[in-house]
Amino acid sequence: MSDKTETQVRPWCPFCGMDVGRPTEAAQRKMTEFPVGSCECGAVYVCDTTGHNLGSAMVECLVYACNDEWDLAWELMPEDDYLTGRVEDYDDVTHQVIPKRNLDGRAVRGVLYFVRLHKEMAEIAERFRAKQEAEVKADPDDPRAGTVIPDVEPERDPAVPKRKTSKREVKELAAQGDIDTLVALTFDDKRTLRFLQRLLYQPDAAGRYRIAWILGQVCARVATREPSPVADLLHRLFEACNDSAAMPWGMVESIGSIIAQRPDIYGAFTRHILNFMGDASTQEAAIWGLGEIAASRPDLIRNTPFYSTFHFLNHDNPVVRGLMARLLGRVKAKEASFQIMGLQQDDSEIVIFTQGHPETTTVSALATEAVQQISRGE
Repeated sequence: MSDKTETQVRPWCPFCGMDVGRPTEAAQRKMTEFPVGSCECGAVYVCDTTGHNLGSAMVECLVYACNDEWDLAWELMPEDDYLTGRVEDYDDVTHQVIPKRNLDGRAVRGVLYFVRLHKEMAEIAERFRAKQEAEVKADPDDPRAGTVIPDVEPERDPAVPKRKTSKREVKELAAQGDIDTLVALTFDDKRTLRFLQRLLYQPDAAGRYRIAWILGQVCARVATREPSPVADLLHRLFEACNDSAAMPWGMVESIGSIIAQRPDIYGAFTRHILNFMGDASTQEAAIWGLGEIAASRPDLIRNTPFYSTFHFLNHDNPVVRGLMARLLGRVKAKEASFQIMGLQQDDSEIVIFTQGHPETTTVSALATEAVQQISRGE
């Protein structure tokens, strides 16, 4: 706990007493996000600027301490496996502790929440991290090693005035497929992503999938320099999908497209797409999005409870059956190989979207390709 004195001081680690640095955004973005930091003594911490989300902050801090190994984090017991601490009255603007809880008329309610694993647990978490890195280096076929990351966008010339855009201009550029200009506009005017999001509200499925693909391309390049606006967009898309008073047109497709382009940053959002599998209006989009992610990072799908989706292979909708076969083929789900083989006689014609363009195929063709992918993976 912070001391109730009148002096403004830099925040400190409750375990070793050393000053700690300003929390920063983590390299990998998540659904619930807090700025994070680490102390020289081995403790890690997160910042809750409002002081009202301590439950989420505690979970994120513990998972961060375990190198994002959720299963390990849930197995740990407080006191037995790790210690916790907090510094209250933290102001993230000045990076100081404000005992008066008020600075120039502005309320200060921030909290730094700390976790330090005991030595044995810290060694286990480190072994998990080291093992993952070793697997990627040793196996050139590891999906994490093959992820194509865009080149870092050139730094913007500060001497050039920033340009404002408009809904009409963004709509015209999207219709032309001018990704380069859209990326440049996004760096100048963050409203560009909002204007692109608005273009998803159209009844034409082909139009929605095309905008979703464009969003993925734009966000992939913007994230090379500024991942935060893209993370904010993902949060808005998830919120829109959960709004019972609105139609989630193109939202789930865009989420899948963005994650598929930069799974190294936004891969942690993948598991939340499964929440849309239970709604008939978003089932196709959710399976399509998971399939796009599986094309480059099948391990992200396998880290979710995807076994619960196998029954969609028997769905009444042929598009769902075909997309499900494609998804399971890409993750090489030999557990479902016999069910997929049963679809090789399904000649139902369907339309799926690749890079924003419709392609006509059949369920049997997708099932046959999936069986081949699974066979190659054995």
